[in-house]
Amino acid sequence: MTATALSRLTLTDFRSYARADLVLDGRPVFLVGPNGAGKTNLLEAVSLFTPGRGLRGSSLAEVGRRLPGEAQGRAWAVSAVVSADGEETQLGTGVEQGGAARRTVRIEGETVPPGRLADHLRQVWLTPAQDRLFLEGASERRRFFDRLVFAAIPRHAAHAQAYERAQRERMRLLTDAGATRDVPDAAWLDALEARLAEAGALMAEARATTLNALQTEIEGRGERPFPQARLSLTGEWEQMAAAGAGIADIEAKLARALAAARDRDAAAGRALTGPHRGDLAVIHAEKDRPAAECSTGEQKALILNLVLAQSARLSRAESAPSPILLLDEVAAHLDRIRRAALFDEIEALGLQAFLTGTDEHLFEDLKGRAQGVRIDASGLTELDPA
Repeated sequence: MTATALSRLTLTDFRSYARADLVLDGRPVFLVGPNGAGKTNLLEAVSLFTPGRGLRGSSLAEVGRRLPGEAQGRAWAVSAVVSADGEETQLGTGVEQGGAARRTVRIEGETVPPGRLADHLRQVWLTPAQDRLFLEGASERRRFFDRLVFAAIPRHAAHAQAYERAQRERMRLLTDAGATRDVPDAAWLDALEARLAEAGALMAEARATTLNALQTEIEGRGERPFPQARLSLTGEWEQMAAAGAGIADIEAKLARALAAARDRDAAAGRALTGPHRGDLAVIHAEKDRPAAECSTGEQKALILNLVLAQSARLSRAESAPSPILLLDEVAAHLDRIRRAALFDEIEALGLQAFLTGTDEHLFEDLKGRAQGVRIDASGLTELDPA
């Protein structure tokens, strides 16, 4: 494992911050302050050191600071110094003008593709928006699980993007042909479905691999005050991978299924087969009950245990950065025993974690082993460590 932590975080015209500069010592960080003070904004800034849109999924225009009367967000920037086994690397991301369609990513001043960020930082996060994970549709659970997959297998994001692009092109070809009653270009459909099948097979294999490793981790976690879960993936393609099918076999079967489904997909206006249709199923092991039927507190504890299990296994990965945990408003939903267990586990894993809460007393058991920062209208103030 490469021990990884942020040692400095700087925000410029980001969300509510005209300027913020936070010096960090590598320990966990708890951020306290009233609602609307900007705690989650700091977490979001950290989350943008991954490919994609960060933990809120916001557009680039939304994150730029905007004063009353300004039509669009300003140009913004977030920079960080990452310490890894004694060496420091400067990361930066942002847009050079408001309304820009793409953000720039720089490592040591050199402009690079966003995917390169995974070489330096891996993150796992949990936000209040995920509290209803087991009650929402399958798409939310897929996104949640794919983030866990990406943290372990960074190339998964590229495969998912390639799949989505090919799927959009295929559906456009099918629906446009249907609207004009033309016969779609079969050769072009073959090519798109070949791309879909290749990317989809790789996605299915990565998901199955991650689920198997995560289940093993959960079962080995022993006596902890978080409920254990039994996990499964409902998608046909992920189940093939889990059963031991090779990528080539999954790819060939998926290509045939896509070709056979052209008329049906054109009529439906959407693709009805493929890894974009699968779901993550979670069972509360002790109660032998689907997570959706458990209490709100049990559901939150199940999700947190998944995140902790993933963080624990990633913390042991060789030749990869250790994960950084972003836990937004998690402590408030835990009783004292589970809160203390969470803090103990973070410390035992040696991970840098960022936690938020409105009340300082939530983090009493973390004081002395973490940095505390108060956020209010006057800015950022480091709390007494005692």
